[in-house]
Amino acid sequence: MLTTHIEHIGIAVKNLNESIKYYEEIFNLKCYAIEEVKDQKVRTAFFQIGETKIELLESTEPDGPVGKFIEKKGEGVHHIAFAVNNLNGTLKEIEAKGIQLIDKQPRNGAEGLEIVFLHPRSTYGVLTELCEKK
Repeated sequence: MLTTHIEHIGIAVKNLNESIKYYEEIFNLKCYAIEEVKDQKVRTAFFQIGETKIELLESTEPDGPVGKFIEKKGEGVHHIAFAVNNLNGTLKEIEAKGIQLIDKQPRNGAEGLEIVFLHPRSTYGVLTELCEKK
């Protein structure tokens, strides 16, 4: 597996607009994109900091993954995403090493990325996302 950089840190929030305002006013960052990912029942907002991004995640449905996360754990860090080369090969390699997968094959994520998630039970409690530009 070739990990190139931390792609983004995902933060679950209850109110996307209030959270955007916080990052813009307190950290002087600019939200450069807001996107809805319907199959994940989430709206996202992105901030660029060097080569890494902050992704704010607001659930569009209470039964969505982020909605369930907030109900169970509250707002906060949801996942860390690593950019990789050859996502399909990486997925096979990781599975062969005994890591529990949430996604058996890549799916579409925000910003035109292909993504997969690794289960926190296999990643020391951290929901881990692997991403590759299509």
